[in-house]
Amino acid sequence: MLRRSWRPFRVLAVATLVFSIPSVVLGQTEHVVGPMELQKAEQDATNARQKNLEALQGFLDSPEARESMQKTHMDPVQVRNAIAGLSDQELAQLASRATKVQNKFAAGDMSKEDWLISLGIFAFVSLFIVVVNHD
Repeated sequence: MLRRSWRPFRVLAVATLVFSIPSVVLGQTEHVVGPMELQKAEQDATNARQKNLEALQGFLDSPEARESMQKTHMDPVQVRNAIAGLSDQELAQLASRATKVQNKFAAGDMSKEDWLISLGIFAFVSLFIVVVNHD
């Protein structure tokens, strides 16, 4: 009988302990990233994407690129639209490769034919990725 009379006190004691333990001990932490940091990260990602798009547009605006697209009967608008449809990661990779090709060509480390082949590959990859992702 004495045991039953202590039961409400035990329940109250356990409840008090559970609710008085800091949330950090229980593994619940406050938000690690604040709204300002999220906004900055989003802006940085937007800026990076814009920079990559500009790098690829510059690559495609070169006389060699226009000549290559004309020779291979590629529609420049379709290629630009395909590039715009790439994910951020795909766009960054393609922009990096395009910049390397441009630098090699400018330094004379690449023939015009190699450059044209590279452009054809970039255009094909862009269109292929968009078609695959669309389906």
